[in-house]
Amino acid sequence: MLNVSVKSAESAETIAPSTPDKFPLLLIGHGTRDEDGRRTFMEFVEAFAAYDTSRPVVPCFLELTEPSIQEGVDRMVAMGYQEMTALPVLLFAARHNKFDVTNELDRARARHPGLKFHYGRHFGVADRLVELWRSRLDELDRQSEIPRDESVLLFVGRGASDPDANGDAYKLARVLWEGSGFKGLELCFSGITHPRLDAGWERAWTWNPKRVVVLPHFLFTGALMKRIHGYSDQARIDRPDVQIQSLPEIGLDPVLFELVKEREQEAIAGQVAMNCELCKFRRAVSRNLLGLGQDDGEAIAPDALASGHHHHDHGQAHGHDHGHHGHAHDHNHDHSHSHGHSHGHDHSHGHGHDHGHGHSHDAPDPYATQNDYHEKAWRVP
Repeated sequence: MLNVSVKSAESAETIAPSTPDKFPLLLIGHGTRDEDGRRTFMEFVEAFAAYDTSRPVVPCFLELTEPSIQEGVDRMVAMGYQEMTALPVLLFAARHNKFDVTNELDRARARHPGLKFHYGRHFGVADRLVELWRSRLDELDRQSEIPRDESVLLFVGRGASDPDANGDAYKLARVLWEGSGFKGLELCFSGITHPRLDAGWERAWTWNPKRVVVLPHFLFTGALMKRIHGYSDQARIDRPDVQIQSLPEIGLDPVLFELVKEREQEAIAGQVAMNCELCKFRRAVSRNLLGLGQDDGEAIAPDALASGHHHHDHGQAHGHDHGHHGHAHDHNHDHSHSHGHSHGHDHSHGHGHDHGHGHSHDAPDPYATQNDYHEKAWRVP
């Protein structure tokens, strides 16, 4: 695996107060039960706060570990703030930043009347991330004698139950491949959608490559990153005739720090732009307004619309008033992460991965087959 060195600032002794153009910043991580993953996110927030000391920065997580979003907001309020920027540290726009995070912010508003959020968007297919991966691929080339025209790039995404987010993963992979000189490109996901890791590796072998470069498009380490590297380790055993190179996650890179600052300023300026045309939440709302129901013929209940199951204001600049939801949600995320490896070796890596939703790792995977996923892909919570 390539060891990419990145620079991070020393921890700041004090945090400067917010200024008129910068409110205190709540950085929201996905959350993980993997202690390495949790620690890396906390180190990222600490390093970013030292990198830019112009306002307080508070970390929190959506699920699986602490501090929670509610605890992060409470900390801000205890510091005397009633207005803040909330930024989900997520790569693509799926259920979490469209639905789950916004619900949590609404809960915080209900507990703290008058609280105002400037809500930022995901990182997406950002030029800074494209350049980061291009730089790391160049560095990897210097560690190999095999040229790119005899190599295959295997791009691994997280996977989501949102076609729009999965489509962005394909777009980013294609942008990286175009003009790169790699013999071929294959894309797979660690879970939820398809193709999964097994299929991704099977497709990579069809190119008869002399080298396979694995690019896991993940922010931080954790159980899923360890599983991806486990597949690379097994491939080295199974195919000693092929060079396998596996990149690390993005990690604590100043490029990511700058991207956070960009998303923060967009949120404060009210310039958050989302791809609304293919958002399944918008499509579901539109179908109800037209009396068409969901794709499977089932209409969304009117009280769900009134409760605000569509959490970002399409057609606007994401004003994020967040005062119109106020409803509970089951938060089951539609995934059990049963891995179903059929190639005879164990990739469990000791991670429980139950996501705290009341189901065990042995629970059926609702997206186990491609047909299972296709039937549910455009449904909304």
